[in-house]
Amino acid sequence: MPTPPSAPQRPFAILRHGDVRSDPYYWLMDREDPEVLDHLRAENEYLAEALAPLKPLEDELFAEIKGRIEETDISVPVRRRSWWYFDRTREGLNYPISCRVPAVGDVLTPPVIDPNLTLAGEQVILDENAEAGDRPFLSIGVLAVSPDDEWVAVGTDFEGGELHRVTVRPLAGQAPVEDVLEDVYYGFAWANDSRHFFYTRVDDTMRPWQLWRHEVGTDASADVLVFQEDDAQYIVSVARSRDDAMIVVAANSSMTSEVHYVPADEPTGALQMLDARRHGIEYGVEHYTDSLARGWWLKVTNEDATDFRLLARLVSGGDWREVVAERPGNRLDGVDAFKGFLAFSERHEGCAAVRIATTQLGDDPFGAGLLERSTLVDGDASPSSVWISANPTYDTTQLRVMITSLVTPMLVADVVVASGEVIVRKQQKVLGGYDASNYVTGRLWVSASDGERIPVSVVARRDAVDVSADGTLSPRAPSPFLLYGYGSYETSIDPSFSTLRLSLLDRGVIFAIAHVRGGGEMGRSWYEMGRLAQKPTTFSDFVAVARHLIDEGWTTPGQLAARGGSAGGLLMGAVMNLAPALFRAVVAEVPFVDALTTMLDSSLPLTVGEWEEWGNPDASASAYRTMKGYSPYDNVRATNDDGTQRVYPHLYSSGGLNDPRVGFWEPAKWILKLRDANPANLAFLKTEMGAGHGGPSGRYDAWRDEAQVLAWVLNEINPGTTTRTPG
Repeated sequence: MPTPPSAPQRPFAILRHGDVRSDPYYWLMDREDPEVLDHLRAENEYLAEALAPLKPLEDELFAEIKGRIEETDISVPVRRRSWWYFDRTREGLNYPISCRVPAVGDVLTPPVIDPNLTLAGEQVILDENAEAGDRPFLSIGVLAVSPDDEWVAVGTDFEGGELHRVTVRPLAGQAPVEDVLEDVYYGFAWANDSRHFFYTRVDDTMRPWQLWRHEVGTDASADVLVFQEDDAQYIVSVARSRDDAMIVVAANSSMTSEVHYVPADEPTGALQMLDARRHGIEYGVEHYTDSLARGWWLKVTNEDATDFRLLARLVSGGDWREVVAERPGNRLDGVDAFKGFLAFSERHEGCAAVRIATTQLGDDPFGAGLLERSTLVDGDASPSSVWISANPTYDTTQLRVMITSLVTPMLVADVVVASGEVIVRKQQKVLGGYDASNYVTGRLWVSASDGERIPVSVVARRDAVDVSADGTLSPRAPSPFLLYGYGSYETSIDPSFSTLRLSLLDRGVIFAIAHVRGGGEMGRSWYEMGRLAQKPTTFSDFVAVARHLIDEGWTTPGQLAARGGSAGGLLMGAVMNLAPALFRAVVAEVPFVDALTTMLDSSLPLTVGEWEEWGNPDASASAYRTMKGYSPYDNVRATNDDGTQRVYPHLYSSGGLNDPRVGFWEPAKWILKLRDANPANLAFLKTEMGAGHGGPSGRYDAWRDEAQVLAWVLNEINPGTTTRTPG
């Protein structure tokens, strides 16, 4: 094994609440310092040299990944006004090509398109490969066609910093315009006149705080500031309603919402406020136009409803009335409004689900018993995930959904609302002879330290587990095991299919997702039990799941790996400190591991806005103590409680030099501190020198990156194995 890089310690004192913390690697935060860049390159070189013996396995895995994917493919076309929109991918090209073809009549059945042929009248809206050229990174943050179908706004990011250069391009043969807008964030909405559009900008901390209006054909210097949010805990977003009636502007913190709007026909009009912010009250809205041409607001809110409820009111005025009551444990995530029905995104038995309810003609479009006359769109396995897909047309009679599970390749289907018929438009093709019957999925329930039952979604080769008559899974023998976790921001890590994961399963590795508290899988209370002062519950839940897997014979500490990214990387760092002996290896991608230092620095991106998630350790001594108690960087130890030398799991970590969400220095500092605690700790760092939070942008680069991670994991928990045909 080559010698890992080292860096000089330059202690920097951080004082809060009478407590002094000395950070030896604080200086690594300076991305302009040549010494910092040299150190990151040295870490990359060390990783490459140390993992060179795994290159044959990496190449084998890359070939498997690539060989399962239909490289020349096409997405299911989506109808929007008089066009069908779709994406092409071509073998050898890193990025998709966005296209459209004219639609004829009112047909809702998408055309069947040969991926190798071009249709008559087909138009390329954006070829991302041509856009990228020879640049190593490209992300498209804005791609919006105007309501008259004659213009497209394109926002490009070539560094991964999530700031975009927006240009407006002709689609109907008209003369080009010179419009260029720099440093545009996500969020974009055209007005109905196809001359004006709205976009957002960020402040110095990368917080979207301003809404601007632009007129096509004018210089950006003439753009109008429409709205500015001065409270640093709030972010601004903008969207256009599906019925083309409203431009909706939201200002949201982690716990509080406020919505403003302007009619899409009146883009230069003044914003109007819907409901003023009240601390702790969250709401999101949808606009609905009924059969009498009246506008309604639909509001999903937690006001008097922990798991949210649906209210409605006429835009012209009146009181809010309840349309769907709260159902404790079934979190209502959102509503999508269409001319003849509403589609609800919700949590059902801990899984992502979609429910469809028809509306009515006349004075009361929602009526009594809306929920009772609704239907649930089912997945074909348990656990499974159902999500609403792209549905830009307001007056459609079908709902496009996506259905998947850990063993079910992604299905794209249209649900006929009147009959409930599910028409499969396409299922993800897995080349190489994938047979779902050779794999099994199920859910375990693990008791946490306080008795709460933690759901765990599992997938394995059928020959690795036993399945009882009721579908309960049990291990045949301890196996190599990869346990994934996240557990923050009320984000649900729902089970979905991955062709990349097959390379693990076919080598005897069992994969599972621990749906720990802090996520949103089991409703709002699940989130509340894993945030702020209760954040350590997230970590103890994950440790409880790992111990259960070992105690019940699913795996052993020498065969168990854990993986998580971003806030899930914080989870990885915390459990490494809590129970290092439980895991052989850990993958922590763009990990938020220097949490306390980051949350004390209000000048860093996202810090102030995330105080409602983690607590404000600058203002609160108790929040400071809580975060200091679990922040991975602050809790790296050289010895165990009994005084013996602490040995941490082997670690593969990553960062992005241009990452605006988790600073590249967090994993860099953490790796060094782990080595300082014990030179025998094997820790690797890979820094993307030209990318951000999401890693490589091109699909072949991303597959190669994943092949390296999987090769490392396999070498750690299942060395010497080869692919076996499931049986």
